[in-house]
Amino acid sequence: MARLVFGMNQSLDGYVDHLAFVPDATLFRHFVAEAEGQAGSLYGRTVYELMRYWDDEHPEWNADERAFAVAWRKQPKWVVSRSAKSVGPNATLVEGDLETAIRALKAERQGEIEVAGPALARSLTELGLIDEYRIYLHPVVLRHGTPYFAGPRPPLRLVSHDRIGADVIRLTYVPA
Repeated sequence: MARLVFGMNQSLDGYVDHLAFVPDATLFRHFVAEAEGQAGSLYGRTVYELMRYWDDEHPEWNADERAFAVAWRKQPKWVVSRSAKSVGPNATLVEGDLETAIRALKAERQGEIEVAGPALARSLTELGLIDEYRIYLHPVVLRHGTPYFAGPRPPLRLVSHDRIGADVIRLTYVPA
């Protein structure tokens, strides 16, 4: 059975904003390794559209960026959306009852499936479907943006913490 993992970069004041802080080389390589090892990614429409950047080749990319693009393109992607009519390569549009669809996805797959985006994570949290939360805590205060927890924070239990790169602490929680 697959495990759903919601992990994102977060500011000290609880916000996620991919434009506000960029991972250093060590953290980026960590994300490449994660993408290479994941069984797939589950997206809401907004985050999926941002991630489609990796579908195209960019000559200015360094080796790590190319490696991430290759890993991202290879993995299956599922996109939860009421408004999207189609999705890109190696992606499936999730329609109908969210809980039924995601329970079936978890049952038919093995490994770790990334959950990307606070809004989708909120819905999956409310359904009790997220198995692990990873907060990549950056020493930045944003005072605005999208909160990591788009709804009330679920009861969580810290299971590990480690430093990645120069300034980031990864906090790993499971539902309590």
